[in-house]
Amino acid sequence: MGPDRDERPEEDGRPPPGSPILEAILENERNRRYLGQRLDAAGDRVDTDLLGDIVRHGPVLEVLLEEPLDRREIEARLDVSRATSHRYTQWLDEQDFVEKVDGRFQLTWRGAVIAEEVLRFEANVRTAHRMTPLLDAVCDDHRDFILEPFVDATITVAQPDDPYKPVERFIELVSESDSFRGFNTTHMAPLVLGEFHQQVFEETDTEIIYLPHIVEKFFETYPERAREAIDRGHLTLRTRDELPYGLALFDERVGIGGYEETTGLMQVFVDTDAPIAREWAERVYASVRADSNPLDARDLTQ
Repeated sequence: MGPDRDERPEEDGRPPPGSPILEAILENERNRRYLGQRLDAAGDRVDTDLLGDIVRHGPVLEVLLEEPLDRREIEARLDVSRATSHRYTQWLDEQDFVEKVDGRFQLTWRGAVIAEEVLRFEANVRTAHRMTPLLDAVCDDHRDFILEPFVDATITVAQPDDPYKPVERFIELVSESDSFRGFNTTHMAPLVLGEFHQQVFEETDTEIIYLPHIVEKFFETYPERAREAIDRGHLTLRTRDELPYGLALFDERVGIGGYEETTGLMQVFVDTDAPIAREWAERVYASVRADSNPLDARDLTQ
């Protein structure tokens, strides 16, 4: 059993309304493939040398984003020479990124916007690099998740000497939760791992959306215990003919799983407690759930 009926997202196919931050991120994601075309249409593309210079001045932009500093303070914060700090501030002044107020360099509004974008660029590049195992494991057609919420995520990757490491991280989070919802292209955890299924059948209120044939295999392995859990309202199963990847919503965190195509073994699990990630995951889950079908244990006995 998942959340109470009143707490469930709308089931009419519409995702729940998002916060302005999430809506802005989603809009950027929808438009990113057309940004080049839009920039070309607008004309006056930013020179690539200038873009490179902006990134190279990222550290000084970042410290000035925190607060205005004089030259000596810049030298101390960045551990650079007087000549280097002079070069930095001169370039920032030439670009109208700073103004001098009471002897300190203060970012202009334009400079602050640029500084924030440089940080966002670095964060997304870092996140994409860290999430490479997941990006490699998820089909290109189903990469509909967004990177920004996973900047500080915990990323657990299977190793040759520890192939179950991602699954163990997943089970750990399930065991810490009173309720659990998710969908998956394969079994949430290998059927031979009894610890997870003990949680599902006895301890954690659970709702899972599976592919139909995965549900059938699940009932073949645990026929009596699965039906008993469903009859008690402790476990809810739903089915959907297509699913994009594995998504898990725990009490405190949300996670995404990537699987090895031939073995079906979880290769990577990415989880975070970021509020924006929770909001995104709730939105995705509501959309997938609205397009799924409830399953009655009696259906598998006919």
